[in-house]
Amino acid sequence: QVQLLESGGGLVQAGGSLRLSCKKSGRTFSNFAMGWFRQAPGKEREFVAAISRTYGLTHYADSVKGRFTISRDNAQNTLNLQMNGLKPEDTALYYCALKGGIIIHPHHASEYDYWGQGTQVTVSS
Repeated sequence: QVQLLESGGGLVQAGGSLRLSCKKSGRTFSNFAMGWFRQAPGKEREFVAAISRTYGLTHYADSVKGRFTISRDNAQNTLNLQMNGLKPEDTALYYCALKGGIIIHPHHASEYDYWGQGTQVTVSS
């Protein structure tokens, strides 16, 4: 089993920044991908960003390109999401997810095997 624990959420004014972290523990994989998704009240869960372990390839939703940066620290088993230029529409519960093995469609939530409990991000206007 894998445990994912998110942290770093909070309340910030529009234009501000937050840095989310996700600590992975438990089972190890020789190859895996990790991603961030978010879900606002009354809306479906949506893809934010993803990164592969082996090559560090990154993927972003169009809505966050140029503002968010995903990174990983393999030695610390940590996934990060630096969020700059936050907007009220970024308000959501942010989830960390992991796919053991090679991922084909990193923006599809169904591809991921493990999920964290989420951390709330609220952006005030």
